[in-house]
Amino acid sequence: MDKLEELRERRARILLGGGQKAIDKQHANGKLTARERLELLLDPGTFVEVGTFVKHRCHVLGMDKKETPGEGVAAGHGLINGRRVYVYSQDFTVLGGAVGEMHAAKIVAVQELAMKTGCPLIGLIDSGGGRLHEGVNTASGYGKIFTRNAWASGSIPQISVILGPCAGGACYSPALTDFILTVDKISQMYLTGPVAVEQATGEKVDQETLGGAMTHSTVSGVAHFIDKTEAECFTRVRKLLDYLPQNFRELPPDAAPTDDPCRTDEALNTVIPENNRLPYDVKDVIVSLADNGEFLESMPYFADNIVTGFIRLNGKSTGVVANQPLSMGGCLDVDASDKAARFIRTCDSFNIPILTLVDVPGFLPGTDQEHKGIIRHGAKLLYAYSESTVPKVTVIMRKSYGGSYNAMCNKEAGGDIVLAWPTAEIAVMGAAGAVNFVFRKEIAEAEDPEAMRAQKIKEYEDAYSNPYYAASFGYVDDVIEPKDTRPRIIREFRALEGKEEFRYAKKHGNVPL
Repeated sequence: MDKLEELRERRARILLGGGQKAIDKQHANGKLTARERLELLLDPGTFVEVGTFVKHRCHVLGMDKKETPGEGVAAGHGLINGRRVYVYSQDFTVLGGAVGEMHAAKIVAVQELAMKTGCPLIGLIDSGGGRLHEGVNTASGYGKIFTRNAWASGSIPQISVILGPCAGGACYSPALTDFILTVDKISQMYLTGPVAVEQATGEKVDQETLGGAMTHSTVSGVAHFIDKTEAECFTRVRKLLDYLPQNFRELPPDAAPTDDPCRTDEALNTVIPENNRLPYDVKDVIVSLADNGEFLESMPYFADNIVTGFIRLNGKSTGVVANQPLSMGGCLDVDASDKAARFIRTCDSFNIPILTLVDVPGFLPGTDQEHKGIIRHGAKLLYAYSESTVPKVTVIMRKSYGGSYNAMCNKEAGGDIVLAWPTAEIAVMGAAGAVNFVFRKEIAEAEDPEAMRAQKIKEYEDAYSNPYYAASFGYVDDVIEPKDTRPRIIREFRALEGKEEFRYAKKHGNVPL
C-alpha cells in the first residue's frame, strides 16, 4: 500500500471515531460528536490535533481485540476569537469516552502544552468514567490529570464543559478548574451513580435529580453556567474567554469602548426605596453601570443572595460582587460566602479588577447557619478580599452592618477606594437591634417603653443611617450621587491601573477551607 494512502486511511478511521452507527446514536441522543464540538467551539478551520495516532497498551480482558480510534479523545490547539487555546474533547462513540492510561496521557500532554505556552485550557467532557479494563493504570491517569489541573490553577484559565456524563473520580478534574459550563438535560456529574446510590443507601434517584445540569446550577453550586443547547454553551465559552487573559502574567483583553464613560443614569437616584426594609434588584444597578448594559453573570441560580459576574467599564474587564436584597434581604450565608470568595480569587488570579456593590444587613442568623460553619465560610470571603491585590472599588449603596461590613471589601479588607451613596447606613447593626442592646435598661425603666425605644431608634438612625459619620474617619472616600456612579468608578479604576501591592513573604496562605 502506498504510504500516503495508508496515512489517509488511518486518519480517516480515527476521524470516524467509534463508527457511523455510534455517531448516529450520539446524534439520536441530541449530542454532537467530539470533533463536531471542536469545529463549533473554535474559529473555523483552526483546530490542530496532537497525539492523533496514540493507542492503548492494554492486552487483558479482551482489550487486545478492541480498537479505540484516537484513544477516545481528540486533543490539540486552535483559536477562539483569534486567541490560542488548548483543548481536548472526549469521544463518547469510543468506549463511551472511558478514560484509560493513554487517553489520560493525551489530556496531560495538552495540559502541559497549555501551561508551557501560557494559553487557556478547555476540556469538553463526555465520558462514562474510568476504563475498568485497565485497572490501576486508569486511576494513575486520572491522578496525573488532577495534579496538572492543580498546577495550572491560577496560572492559566481552565474551563470545563460538561457535555454528557462525568462520573466517578472524573468529576474532580472539572471541579479543580476555574469554570464549569453545562447543558440542560445533557450534562450529568456524580461521584456515584443512581444504581450505586440505591445499592448503598436504598435511595432511588434518577440521573437528572442526582447530578443533572440544573441540580448543579441550583443546589450544589458545582456548575457556573447552564445553557439549553451545546451551541449556546459554546457561544458562552467564547464570551467568557473575552473577559479573561491568556495567563496570570497578562491583563484581560480590552474591548473597543462603545459606551460613553461619562454616561450618568438618573434612575439610580431613586433605585433605593425610602423604606430601608423594602428590596430592589441589584442587577438593575449592575446593568446600569456596565458598558451597553452587558453583564455575564456567574452562578446565577445558586446562592442568589449574592450576585457575581463580569462587566466592562469603558472597555475594561471587571468582576462584580453585589449583595442582592431580593433574596434573604441580601444577608450573607454559607453558600453566598463560598460563591463570592471563589469568584474574587478567580478575578485576582487573572488580574481582573473587582467592583463591590454593598447592601448587606449581616450574616444570616440561626442554628442552621451556625452548625453549617458560617464562621468558617464567612472567613473565606474575608480572606479572599484581604488576599487579593487587584484594584478594588467598593460602593456602599445602603446597609453595611457589623461583620458583613468587613466581609464586603471595606477599607480594612483592602478596598482601594470606598464610595457611598447618600442612602448608605454603616453601623455595627441596624438601629432597632442596636437600641435593644445599648438602651435596654433605659427602655425598661421608662414610663412609656415604646416611646423611649422609638426615640432611641431615631437618635441611632440620625447618627448612623447616613455615610457621613464613616466618611469623617476616612472609612469612606467620598459620598456621591448614585447617578454619577458609572463615570466615577471608571475614573477610579483608571487611576488604579498602575497599582502594585506586596505581601509578606511566605509559601502560601492557609485558606479557611
